[in-house]
Amino acid sequence: MAHLKPKQDAFGHTLWNMMKGDAMPAVIERDDGWIGVDLYGSKLYFAPYQKWPGIEKRALKYVRGRVLDVGTGAGRHAIYLQEQGHLVTGIDDSPLAVEVSRQRGLKDGRALSVSQASTLAPLMFDSIVMLGHNLALLGGLEQGRALLRKFKKITAPGARIIGTTVDPYAALDQEHMAYQRRNRRNGRMSGQLRFRMRYESYTTPWFDYLFLSRPELEELVEGTGWRLTAFHPAEDAPNYAAVLERD
Repeated sequence: MAHLKPKQDAFGHTLWNMMKGDAMPAVIERDDGWIGVDLYGSKLYFAPYQKWPGIEKRALKYVRGRVLDVGTGAGRHAIYLQEQGHLVTGIDDSPLAVEVSRQRGLKDGRALSVSQASTLAPLMFDSIVMLGHNLALLGGLEQGRALLRKFKKITAPGARIIGTTVDPYAALDQEHMAYQRRNRRNGRMSGQLRFRMRYESYTTPWFDYLFLSRPELEELVEGTGWRLTAFHPAEDAPNYAAVLERD
């Protein structure tokens, strides 16, 4: 998916208004009609390092060299790593989110979707950061494998992907379990969500977001040139951090 058109940039307008002092979160609409509010993200988009989840702080210790921050949003991870001395490129399919990250100090922010990351060649990265649950941008089994192969083209030998996501089988209510069963009946992965974001008059296109367990992640990376080398579950939530290393 290419970067968003102006009327589709619900996420970008959320961040822009938050930066200007409006804390109203976006609405999340799932393809089965379930409606939620982006409370988790809205608490973190502009949060200082001290308030970040512990698994994110732990995951950042694996970052080395030149960094690609995928789904940079308001730039909190990218700007932090830039301040630590890394050369960082942040990408997001939301042009307005990229503008927010630039205004906050990100030197190299680009309006690119995750599937367009390979167009960054000949730049070569040592770390790809997918925090803030952005490992879920793998999207699905085949989609995720194709994306990992693209990542291999823009990374150096021994490069790392450092990301966080959610185990879909942990701490679920009946409504979400029913959605998983629906997914399996339709030949999709249990934690493969299809949703869009709404904010004021802006609505994103529908897109896939993949929550997956550790065994599913290990299955997904098989044969892609990447392998799971570190796994850190959160102490009090179904979230976890994972580190993939390039062969």
